[in-house]
Order: sequence, then structure tokens, then C-alpha cells
Amino acid sequence: MIFQDKTILVTGGTGSMGSTLVRRALANELGTPKKVIVFSRDEAKQHEMRMSYQHRREATDEVIFRNFMNVLEFRIGDVRSYPEICAAVRDADIVVNAAALKQVPTCEYFPEQAILTNCIGAANIVRAIQENQYPVETVIGISTDKACKPVNVMGMTKSLQERIFIAANILNPKTRFICVRYGNVLASRGSVIPLFLDQIRNGGPVTLTVPQMTRFLLSLDQAADTVFAALREAKPGETWVPRAPSATVQNIAQALIGRKPIKTSVTGIRPGEKMHEIMVSEEEAHHCVRRGEYLAILPMLPELRRDAAEANALRGEFSSADMVLDEKSTRELLAKHELVP
Repeated sequence: MIFQDKTILVTGGTGSMGSTLVRRALANELGTPKKVIVFSRDEAKQHEMRMSYQHRREATDEVIFRNFMNVLEFRIGDVRSYPEICAAVRDADIVVNAAALKQVPTCEYFPEQAILTNCIGAANIVRAIQENQYPVETVIGISTDKACKPVNVMGMTKSLQERIFIAANILNPKTRFICVRYGNVLASRGSVIPLFLDQIRNGGPVTLTVPQMTRFLLSLDQAADTVFAALREAKPGETWVPRAPSATVQNIAQALIGRKPIKTSVTGIRPGEKMHEIMVSEEEAHHCVRRGEYLAILPMLPELRRDAAEANALRGEFSSADMVLDEKSTRELLAKHELVP
């Protein structure tokens, strides 16, 4: 089992995705890890996370000062800092890079900040392994459907992060660099569902950008399943994608509103948004194969392509407009994940 007796480093480990991966790793699904290191720059979130795992209501010096003796270890640091990344990566067998600036408007206003975290942060991980010959077995980059044919800064920087990790396989053959790419995660910070629920609690209206806009829908655990599947089976340079369903924003809103007397209003498409997200582009479809329940985008670099020919899994791009749930199915999906009030 891939985590057995391994040290796992999760950058951005206090975020929605990072904390889910930490929880799942500590559940010993892929073996019992030697250590799980949460690396992030948010002291408050680290403290909350530490306390929740210690099952204590009040902080004590004993909880904090036994940090490095526990299986779950917390480190303050920033992926932008090469020395801090070196200090963290040095001890790791598996690195999960979940650190990111992912709010679309924030990245549009501060593109250089998005570059520093999403691109330079990834490059620092690669550089640390390459320059210091750290014996890291696997690095997996957490990406997004917005990285596919990107129209906003967040997607552009995430697309570059994918390329940084994929190309890293060539000069670092002892380390496997892979990626996962998935869509909107249900109820994660910044997603549309918490916004809609807040508007509903306040009596509305629920604001829709464009009613027929579609988005892929994936739970945090399904996103983690994709990461774990790739860790188990992905070959160097591959990007794994889940075959997730999608829904219109109108059906998501109506499923959450139910029979409540709450109105909706249409605000129009926002800067940097697409009507439909794309998980696999038409160009990538030519080297996209099926791996069990998932799709794997093969690396385009010839040094990383394998001789064995595999049949393409797609005839064209994989878009959120392809498998759209109706309102009833959308409500059932949200209810399944306990998101319907």
C-alpha cells in the first residue's frame, strides 16, 4: 500500500481539499503512514486543525509542543519560499501540492500573486528535489478544469503548474510527477453552493450569473478518490480526470431553494468565466485514455510517451455541457451529500 510507513507532505494542508486528503490519509486507506505533514502559512487554521485531531476544546502547551512527536505534524511555511520548501520536501516520500490561489477574481486583480503561489511554488518543489537529490517517490499536483483552455489568470497559472510538474519527469527520473484535474468541488470554500445557501438563509434573492451555465459537480471525497487513484496507478507525466456529472446553475439553485418562497435574479456572466467548463480539451482528447473509472491525459512530451498504443477514450472534448443532470437528479445528488437544507 502506497502510504505504508511513508512520510506524506501536503502543501496547503489546511484548505478544503488539503484537509480532506489529510483526514483520508490518517484513516489508513492506502496503508498506515509514518507521518503526515501539513505545510501551510495559516497559523490559525493549523491550530484549529490540530485541536480537532486532538479532540480538545482548550489549547495546552502539551498539545503544541509535542508537534514533532505525533503522526500528524504541522509546519508553518509558504510554497513561494524555496528554503522553506526544501526543509519540508527533504523528509517526504510523497508530496501532494494542494497549495493554491484559486479565487478567480483575486487572481485577476493580483496576477503576480497567483504566479508566485501556483507556478513558482510548483517550480520550487521540482527545484528542491532536483538540486538536492531528495529521494521523493511521487509528487502529485492538484489542478482544476479551469486549467483546460484557460480564460482567466487562475486557470492559466494552474495550467502552467501542470506543465511544470509533467516536464519535471524528464530531468528527475527517480521521482514520479503526476497531476489530477477536477471540477467544482461541492461546498468547498469559494464554490457557488455556500453562496447560494447564504443567500437563501438571508431571504434571497439567489443570484445566477447565467441560468444555463453548467459546472461539474464533485464532492471533496470524490476529489480525494481521484488523487488516491492517481497515486496508486498513474504513470509519470499523466494527468488524471474523473468522469464527473454536471448541472446548470439554475438547477443547483432550485434544488437548494426547494419550496421556499425565494426569488432568483440573473446578474450576467462575470469576467473570466466560461459558460461551460472543459475537463479535457479537443487537443488533449487525442491522447486521453481510460483508466478504470477515470480518464488519463497522456503527456505530450515525446520523452515521456510510451510505446504501447492505447485506444483514445474520447472523440472530442469533455465538457460540463456533456452530461447535464436535470433538476430532480441535481437535487438527489446534493441531498446525497447532505447539502440540501
